[in-house]
Amino acid sequence: MKHLSTIFGLLAVLLSDIMCAVVAYHYCALQWGGRYEAWSFPAWTAFLLVIPYSIGIAVCVILAVVFRKKYRM
Repeated sequence: MKHLSTIFGLLAVLLSDIMCAVVAYHYCALQWGGRYEAWSFPAWTAFLLVIPYSIGIAVCVILAVVFRKKYRM
């Protein structure tokens, strides 16, 4: 169980790094035009991508805590 706890902890950290990169990329694309050229949306809409990533991070953290507690029992 300790290995599962470590894996989910690392997955949460990796997911947060990926979230930052994706949100920054989409923010810049919306701010200055780019691949999408979706100038009809304001740039702050890129931050809506944080919602699914934060749910995934929360699930990973909860699973890491649960597996850590099961390991200690």
